[in-house]
Amino acid sequence: MPKPLIGLTTTRLLKKTSPPAFGTNELYAKAISISGGLPVLIPLSLSNDDLDTLLMRLDGILFTGGYDIDPRQYGNQPHPKVDGIDKDRDRIEVYLVREVIQSPKPFLGICRGLQVINVAMGGSLYEHLPDQLPGSITHDNHHRARDFLAHGVSVKPNNRLSQIISSNQVQVNSLHHQGVRKIAAELFPTAHAPDGLIEAFEMPGHPFGIAVQWHPEELQEYEVMRKLFLTFIHACEGVNSKKKWISYDSNISVSSRD
Repeated sequence: MPKPLIGLTTTRLLKKTSPPAFGTNELYAKAISISGGLPVLIPLSLSNDDLDTLLMRLDGILFTGGYDIDPRQYGNQPHPKVDGIDKDRDRIEVYLVREVIQSPKPFLGICRGLQVINVAMGGSLYEHLPDQLPGSITHDNHHRARDFLAHGVSVKPNNRLSQIISSNQVQVNSLHHQGVRKIAAELFPTAHAPDGLIEAFEMPGHPFGIAVQWHPEELQEYEVMRKLFLTFIHACEGVNSKKKWISYDSNISVSSRD
C-alpha cells in the first residue's frame, strides 16, 4: 500500500538578504516519515480552490507550530507581545481546519496548530500567558533546549489521547507564550498543565482529530511521543486504503528507547 500523504502547514521565512521562502522545522517531516507517512509541504499563497484540490489528494494534515495568530481572528485586539503575524498563513490554516473537520481525514495539531484549530472552530486564546493567566507557570522555554521536559501534564481518562499515552501523567516540553482561553464548543479538553491551561484536546466524533500544546516531534526518543505520530499515521493509512475508512488502532506497539 502506498504511504499516506500528510500535508504539513508551513511558515513564511523572511530574511533581508534572501528571497522570500516558506518551510517548516525538519523534525516534523522526520517524525511523519519514520512513522510511515510521506510529508508534503503545503505552500502559502494558495487560493481556496487550490487548497481544495490539494486536500482531496492528502490523507491527513499536520498543523505545525510557528508564530502567533492575529488576535482579530478571534475577536480580540492586537497585543504588544503578539509576534510574527502572517495573515496569509492564518487564512490558509483556518480554511483547512474548517474543511478537514467536515471530512474523515485525520488531523493533528502541534503548538500553534492546537491554537489555530481552536480559533478556526470558534474558540479564543490568551495573547500572552504571563499577563493574562494568573498563577501561570513558565510555558515559554525557548531559552532552553527544545527537548527540555519543562513540566508535567495531567491526562483525563477515557479519550483517544489517554489510550495513546496509557497514563494519567506525561512530561512535556513547552515552547509557547499563548494558549487556549475559551475552548471551541465542538472540542473536548483531554489534558491540562499544572496551572490549568489546556494542553491537549480532541474532536469527539471525528475519526482522528487531536491537538497538543507541546512539541512531540522534538521528543521522539520517548515511546509515548513516537506512538502519537504512529497512531496518527495509522489513521491516515485508513483513509489511504479505502479509500474506505477504517478506525485507528490505539494499541500500536513501538520499540522503547526510554
